[in-house]
Amino acid sequence: MSVTERSEPTSTLDKAYRPGEVEERIYAAWEGSGAFRCDPSSPAKPYCIVIPPPNVTGSLHMGHALNNTLQDILIRRQRMLGRDVLWQPGTDHAGIATQMVVERQLAGEGIALARGKTAARPDQKLLGREEFVARVWRWKEESGGTITRQLKRLGASADWSREAFTMDETLSRAVRKVFVELHKAGLIYRDKRLVNWDPRFHTAISDLEVEQREVKGHLWHLKYPIEGAENTHIIIATTRPETMLGDTGIAVNPEDERYRHLVGKHAILPLVGRPIPIVGDDYADPEHGSGAVKITPAHDFNDFEVARRHGLAMVNIFDADAHLVDTVPEAYRGLDRAEARKRVLADLEALGLLEKTEEITHTVPYGDRSGVAIEPWLTDQWFCDAATLAKPAIEAVEAGRTRFVPAHWANTYFEWMRNIQPWCVSRQLWWGHQIPAWYGPDGTAFVEMTEAEAEAAAARHYGKSAELCRDQDVLDTWFSSALWPFSTLGWPDETPELKRYYPTDVLVTGFDIIFFWVARMMMSGLHFMKKEPFHTVYIHALVRDEQGQKMSKSKGNVIDPLDLMDKYGADALRFTLTALAAQGRDIKLSEKRVEGYRNFATKLWNAARYCEMNDAVARRDFEPQDARQTVNRWIVGELARAQRAVDEAIESYRFNDAANALYQFTWGTFCDWYVEFTKPILFGADEAAKAETRRATAYVLRTLLVLLHPFMPFITEELWEKLGLSTGTMLIRTQWPDLASVPVDSASESEMGWVVALISSVRAVRAEMNVSPAAQIDLILNGATRATLKRLETHRDLIVRLARLKTIERDAPVPKGSAQILVGEATVALPLAGVIDLDKERARLEREVARLDGEIGKIDRKLGDAAFIAKAPPEVVEIQRERRAEAEESKARLREALGRLA
Repeated sequence: MSVTERSEPTSTLDKAYRPGEVEERIYAAWEGSGAFRCDPSSPAKPYCIVIPPPNVTGSLHMGHALNNTLQDILIRRQRMLGRDVLWQPGTDHAGIATQMVVERQLAGEGIALARGKTAARPDQKLLGREEFVARVWRWKEESGGTITRQLKRLGASADWSREAFTMDETLSRAVRKVFVELHKAGLIYRDKRLVNWDPRFHTAISDLEVEQREVKGHLWHLKYPIEGAENTHIIIATTRPETMLGDTGIAVNPEDERYRHLVGKHAILPLVGRPIPIVGDDYADPEHGSGAVKITPAHDFNDFEVARRHGLAMVNIFDADAHLVDTVPEAYRGLDRAEARKRVLADLEALGLLEKTEEITHTVPYGDRSGVAIEPWLTDQWFCDAATLAKPAIEAVEAGRTRFVPAHWANTYFEWMRNIQPWCVSRQLWWGHQIPAWYGPDGTAFVEMTEAEAEAAAARHYGKSAELCRDQDVLDTWFSSALWPFSTLGWPDETPELKRYYPTDVLVTGFDIIFFWVARMMMSGLHFMKKEPFHTVYIHALVRDEQGQKMSKSKGNVIDPLDLMDKYGADALRFTLTALAAQGRDIKLSEKRVEGYRNFATKLWNAARYCEMNDAVARRDFEPQDARQTVNRWIVGELARAQRAVDEAIESYRFNDAANALYQFTWGTFCDWYVEFTKPILFGADEAAKAETRRATAYVLRTLLVLLHPFMPFITEELWEKLGLSTGTMLIRTQWPDLASVPVDSASESEMGWVVALISSVRAVRAEMNVSPAAQIDLILNGATRATLKRLETHRDLIVRLARLKTIERDAPVPKGSAQILVGEATVALPLAGVIDLDKERARLEREVARLDGEIGKIDRKLGDAAFIAKAPPEVVEIQRERRAEAEESKARLREALGRLA
């Protein structure tokens, strides 16, 4: 019977894989079986990853999808390696974000919070703190689990039975203990310093909650009279003239010859009339603006440091709403920032003190949630001595006890940690961990775990009981998440989980929270646990759109992972993100790429159906070392090579290399070459060869499903079950293969490798020369060794069928108009005269080369333009360089094709 003449086979698999009908059922089976759960009593070696806790208000975005896919790959593989795995999940209470969500809900009901300013309308109901917090908890129970459900949709195999929340009582107790202990050690204290102040939400916010927006503005050049020198001025350039009312000094560079003689003198502050000193400080840049800088210490972070160096006064001119207060002249009191700016400029112009105005583009900090300009504001807050806590955390990375992958991110960590500033840990919100500090009648703070302990401490301090008032602030959200690797394991109690799983193994996160989270976990873990919280920090890339642009709602280029999973399935999205996750390179994601990996899933499904229809699935009696057929020795060797490549890549956190090794083996080596190579055997008459090949095919398919499972868990588990491979054990619980002892037969590898190379080369030439897929062409093989000729004769029928050949000749003259290629030591000629119009083909190839030359020239002119390089975003420049490289590669292939025709 020929390859095409055979009885119609049957399969238990549907003709198409439909992820929407599979994923929810399979996930429920995994979770219901307890497959995700850790076992603290297990004798197995533990392995632990803590999930970067997403905001309880959040929904899945592409960064979450990448981050959790990579973690899940590590977790599933370690579970299959026999480790006792804990993937600790949970969510962050997200202080300001959650308070915003609930405040908006309340506003819709006509309810406002009785904090700060009272309600604008007399009929508006006011809600107190206790009622508001209760309302937030109700919202959390009803609506706060969205992202957890979406992570499950992605296939995240976290131990959801241990799901944590930063406001849980256990974690809250850990937060209080850390605050109290750090305070008693002098590492947390109250101080008056500058913070990022949000005038809309009336709270300090972290740098991560500040968005630097590029806006069009002005640079105003103001004249400050020099004291005692009539008609003499120093010119100050500023983008915020209203803040001059709080100036307490002027800085000039001590090396600037224009101003050196003024150092030590005073200028008269316009509109205010007070003398302010002129100081010499390197902060003043002679090349920037006028070279002289107004110092407003209460409203600029750099000015604050200059003022501390020179002992300058600090005058706060704003209230919590960013309205001017009574430290400024009466004419400006009560004005908001915008109105004050207009008034100040008008008055300066009237006095002849406004020299000129320039239009500029500059960055202004905005609250990422409030959308209002952030005000650097001098205020009383709680601070943590981060510099002291940073020292052992720096040393841990220097000594290699914790390493960053890619390694260059350690430099980012060091740069921030070695220049770390006091950490403002207090927030003026109601939702969060309320600071455990109580104040006595004279303002003395008593920091204790409970109010009763604070009252006892106050009684000892005053010699009698005293009425205490609790601090109304809550802690920065990052304060509680800094404890995540040990608070989630039960600390401060000595739980079995804490003893077993701390320190954790690896942290997978994005570069943008190295400062806010990674560094603070390092500091907290070393201080309270005396051990680093993880030995490896893997920093993954940013997911951009297909043009390399950062995704944003304003650009309209956000790609929703849920939409892609609806359309193509979770496995396709997971594999796409993994295959693109090269170290040090951002991911350029397009829907077409996801569609391509959906096709990969389809290819796997169809190959499994083929194997089942040919009775090559459930057999388990194959021993690789006993294989007699060359093609079977070859495939098991290639499988072993692929497994080693996957292991080495994952161990090195080269996720894209692992995915690509699996893709190449699955699609190319197994589904294309091996399936085609073995059809003559499976449909032939040699029963022994047929039986061995069925067993070998089953062995490879079964092993391949295991290797693919961490990357594509749903389709592999479905095939495992439907093909009857489970024998009572789900794929998620199956042992990871160890093919170290599988022989790699060099002779079969060389032989089948030559066949693949020959067919691939012929196919490439056919594609380059526009040869019709239906056309059968001749092949001439010259200069072949005896071994090559033997391979040719052994596999002649395969080569003819798969390369679409009419004849194969050996050592024959090469006709004019033949395309020639080298395969090994032999020359392969493909006579194409009569198959294609050679002149037309040469002309087409030359036109394409000319077109590419033109495209390369345009790109070179653009890249050679200094103005373009200076102004264009880095990702745009990178896109041009990539386009040039692609054009050069295409041109090289076309020139090679022209050379063959010559």
